[in-house]
Amino acid sequence: MKIRIIQVGKNKDSYIEEGIAEFLKRLRPYAKLEIVTLKEIMASKTFTKDHCKEIEGQEILKILEKNTGQESIIALDEHGKEFTSVEFSGFLGKFFDQGVRINFIIGGPYGISENVKQKANILCAFSRMTFTHQMIRLFLLEQIYRGVSILKGKEYHNE
Repeated sequence: MKIRIIQVGKNKDSYIEEGIAEFLKRLRPYAKLEIVTLKEIMASKTFTKDHCKEIEGQEILKILEKNTGQESIIALDEHGKEFTSVEFSGFLGKFFDQGVRINFIIGGPYGISENVKQKANILCAFSRMTFTHQMIRLFLLEQIYRGVSILKGKEYHNE
């Protein structure tokens, strides 16, 4: 299983870093996981929020252009498809069975550019609620671990 997370901006809170480290440790036996962190562009008199999203989007697309082999792009977006944990597990399983590397895209505080959304195979929402782009990183890793646990028949997921 190969997974790459492309995210914009650094984590600012230690509790998020600790949670991410925990789920990365749990996932190591099951997946080759790479995290690419890009510089966050903040809005100012010079850059509007949309301009920031576009600049960040260009950097995301540069990373995606370097893809080799079979890959899928899943952009996290509040307007995307929602899954239950079991559905998400099955979704992941299809890619893993085919040997496809999954690229998860987490935008910055202003979201993801339209160009990145258009390049994505699917937009995925974690909730109709809004979360910080830093918190969603932890939620994503937890759900990937939960999904792998379901696929492997582990007892992490109670249903």
